Amino acid sequence: MSDNLKVIFFADLVGKPGRQALSQLCRPLKERFGADLVIANVENVAGGFGVTPEMSRKIFRYGVDVQTSGNHIWDRVDIISYIKEEDRLLRPANFPGRAPGKGSYVIDLFYHKVGVINLMGRTFMKDIDCPFRTADRELEKIGDKTKIIIVDMHAEATSEKQAMWAYLDGRVSAVIGTHTHVQTADETISEEGTAYISDVGMSGPHDSILGMKKEAALGRFLTGMPKRMSCADGDVKLCGVALEIEGETGRALSIERIKEDFNPLDMDTSENESEFNDD
Repeated sequence: MSDNLKVIFFADLVGKPGRQALSQLCRPLKERFGADLVIANVENVAGGFGVTPEMSRKIFRYGVDVQTSGNHIWDRVDIISYIKEEDRLLRPANFPGRAPGKGSYVIDLFYHKVGVINLMGRTFMKDIDCPFRTADRELEKIGDKTKIIIVDMHAEATSEKQAMWAYLDGRVSAVIGTHTHVQTADETISEEGTAYISDVGMSGPHDSILGMKKEAALGRFLTGMPKRMSCADGDVKLCGVALEIEGETGRALSIERIKEDFNPLDMDTSENESEFNDD
């Protein structure tokens, strides 16, 4: 057996379309890439805003091992008690220390231990704790447990994501950008062995404005007035990246973008349809 580790990181899952696509494609893609570990950002799975305990449990059942999040993590109040108990659901580590939940997790795969760190940018976003100093703190916590460390950098500005990549270069296996819902084509690996992509994109309806129905989103721009946003449902895709990491050193060996089309009409009818009756 190779000492290398293969990881899939799925992009921000948006609403029911994103969940449906994951439910049908997660395991086939895991098999195709020979993945040992699956990570997914889940902060938008509940109708495009937040995550509920029930939905988080479903995501685990579909084959995801660790879940990350971002600025929408607190949109559903009932997640607060759940995140206190479920260490595999992360919130950005640079939320103030009194916030419930954790910002990093080390998963034991028997033959490898893998660290996952969740950070959030501050440019054009909430003014929370410094993600760079927080990254140092989280690395102090888990760096002696494993050299394989994957960072979800949930941020608006590409410059801040690239800065985090430069700051952590050679200290982590990968810095994966999330939040903007548009997959970028800049996947690369540094000379020090740290993989990077500015944004893995969005898993959900791409005939939309960032996963939301176009009419309401467009109305906000045209009128400056608040509009009730709801999840779109057309042109569903499951996006992410596949990584291969050297087990002994934690150096990234490859990074490959994933963008898979999904038609809800092709769903396996053996799936419990009640899984998808909510938004």
